[in-house]
Amino acid sequence: MAEQTVALTVGAEVTGRVRHLGLYGALVDIGTGQDALLHISQLGEKEARKFEEVVQPASEITAYVYKTRKDGHVALSLDKPPAVPWQTIKRGNTYTGRVIRIEDFGVFVDFGAERPGMVHVSEMADGFVKSPGDVASVGQEVEVRVIKKNGRPRQVDLSMKAAVVEMIVADDDDEEDLPTAMAQAFQRAMRSDDAEGPAESRPEASRSNHREKQREKQEAILQRTLRGAQEA
Repeated sequence: MAEQTVALTVGAEVTGRVRHLGLYGALVDIGTGQDALLHISQLGEKEARKFEEVVQPASEITAYVYKTRKDGHVALSLDKPPAVPWQTIKRGNTYTGRVIRIEDFGVFVDFGAERPGMVHVSEMADGFVKSPGDVASVGQEVEVRVIKKNGRPRQVDLSMKAAVVEMIVADDDDEEDLPTAMAQAFQRAMRSDDAEGPAESRPEASRSNHREKQREKQEAILQRTLRGAQEA
């Protein structure tokens, strides 16, 4: 097919022809002289579980550049990438976002990333805030600043306060970080439901189960937030 004229940067939209279907994905000719890979995990929101239910050999598809490598290999996705890619989010960056959920411990803000960020109640104003609902409402546009980025799971802590001069510490997505304000807020919110006693007094297996339940509750809140944003 004709050579692509669009720059192959992450997020770029490309068209290509499916050349081969394999067990783990499809090879797609996107006109660069080297087939791109559409992995089975990048079928987007399709409910199909087999490639042939989504793409067929020799069919033309529209996809998005998911990853690029220096050796020219390109990975594709059928999911349109977020307006704010994860790798571009840095501490100190500012964005305009929309409040999509209010909790007792803060608000969730959609600022164009793959997941909403959270503004803890202590970061909603320079003065004391008794309730997040006193400062923000669902649907309100707010200016937010990144104060913490945690790679596992992908969480972003935001602030609505005016920026102050501070020492910037580099984010490290590959290392275990100290709990973010978001994680701490979840822990406090769930602590009242924990009737099993202090973690240090329980056997190791019990502590492991307790941590797993916490992770499941945290993920459930995030998934409800994401579903609410998609339905809005």
